[in-house]
Amino acid sequence: MGPKGLTKMAQRKATAKPEKRKLATTKGAANDAAPPKDRRRERGEASVQRIIDATIELIAEEGLASLTMQRIAEHVGSSNALVVFHFRSKENLFRAVLQYLSDQYDALWISLVRAPGLSPVERLLGAVDCAQRFARQHPKWVSVFVVFSSDRKSMQIYNEIGLPSDLAYTAEARELLIEISRSAGYTGVDINTLSESLNYLVHGAWYWDHLNPSSRDTNVLRKTMLLLLHQAFPRHFELMP
Repeated sequence: MGPKGLTKMAQRKATAKPEKRKLATTKGAANDAAPPKDRRRERGEASVQRIIDATIELIAEEGLASLTMQRIAEHVGSSNALVVFHFRSKENLFRAVLQYLSDQYDALWISLVRAPGLSPVERLLGAVDCAQRFARQHPKWVSVFVVFSSDRKSMQIYNEIGLPSDLAYTAEARELLIEISRSAGYTGVDINTLSESLNYLVHGAWYWDHLNPSSRDTNVLRKTMLLLLHQAFPRHFELMP
């Protein structure tokens, strides 16, 4: 809008009838109760998410070696300056990607393992379901986890962001195994080996699915985890057919 348009708008506002101005004031007061949406912030957050999503896709498909900020910007359909504006450096972007993926897995874990009212057996079955569901629904996310934990440079970021969560999940599963063993009177169960074996199965399956995507839709991971649990607690875990 040019200067003339702005001048005419100002004149119309100045000559508006008092009743209309009063109505506008009243409506403004009513809207004071609900804070206005920060459109600029929403656009910024949406832009950040698009960049993260594009980076995930590129890492899953091409790895880390040739990935540049310019390549990411081209994939998003924006300028390199915008990517730099949001993340400053590629390392910061990688941290944001890994934190996002860790948060997504944590949210799924909470919904399946920590939901109120679940028994220890149901929580452990939720942990089994969490590992398989995450891999099936988001194969590219799993590929990014594998890439980050396989590359020497990015492994430092993974050790800071991803590894603590992995260790926490393993420890939580171990406590569930202890509770089931103690409450049900099982004896002679090597809890430490069992909890680590379940952890190895998940990460091994994810790595294999990354290398061989056709194996992703099988139930091998779930069947094997339930086999181990059945051997330790036969009265509480059934084998899959």
